[in-house]
Amino acid sequence: MTDSQHIVVASTNPVKIQAALTGFQAMFPEGPFDTSGISVPSGVSAQPMTSLETRQGALNRAEAARKGHSDAAFWVGIEGGCEDNLGELDVFAWVVVVSRDRNQRGISRTGTFTLPQEVAQLVRQGIELGEADDRVFGRSNSKQQNGSVGLLTADVITRLEYYRHAVILALIPLKNPSLTFGSNGK
Repeated sequence: MTDSQHIVVASTNPVKIQAALTGFQAMFPEGPFDTSGISVPSGVSAQPMTSLETRQGALNRAEAARKGHSDAAFWVGIEGGCEDNLGELDVFAWVVVVSRDRNQRGISRTGTFTLPQEVAQLVRQGIELGEADDRVFGRSNSKQQNGSVGLLTADVITRLEYYRHAVILALIPLKNPSLTFGSNGK
């Protein structure tokens, strides 16, 4: 990669845009890359409540970004979700990266952590996680800053790093083009 390659992130959230850029830069240090964000629908609930729904939301976002900006080199969908696990509410995000070259696609998931009951109760009432965090922690727009993971770890793990690792893992198929990933070979 010698010319600047454009990455379209299916979000206008600066944390997600920066996570995508730094993930690409880590995996492909020869770069260079530039990014932009676009607001596109996920096609799933505003707060996905299963891993499968969350994964589908990330895929839908990446594909919608691709349709909206077909001239880019890469499209990235990042979708956060929750899932009930034995009465506790677990949190994670799925990342989907689609490449213009040979229509390659990579998919990864972040680490998982459990929400405190104060936040989980609000999410179960239909409140989106970012809003629930803001209410419990007395913050404003935390989802575009440090999010749940940053709030709960006192930024030992920032939201940027949390997503960045998943972006890097989603790039494995693009880093290893001679190998076959996925059931359809792409």
